[in-house]
Amino acid sequence: MFLDHPTITATNSQTEPDRIERLDRVYGYAMALADLDGNPAFVEKLTQIHDHKGTLIVFWHEPPSEVERNYWTRAWSSRVGDGTTAVVHEF
Repeated sequence: MFLDHPTITATNSQTEPDRIERLDRVYGYAMALADLDGNPAFVEKLTQIHDHKGTLIVFWHEPPSEVERNYWTRAWSSRVGDGTTAVVHEF
């Protein structure tokens, strides 16, 4: 079992707690895509995910592959996410 999960934060999370719930769902979605791809190292590259007013910001220890970036785009644009492709990657 992996215990060093990324920090999950959101702008205005104190007044809009549903933002954290949405990020939890999006994180699970992205992790499931990585699992389906047989990519167990994916989670080890992450440091934080943050919802900044509808833009998902993903922070990495090391640069992600294009496939790994796509996990987040798919998750964020899905019905469990924000429904947009507004994803930024920082490393």
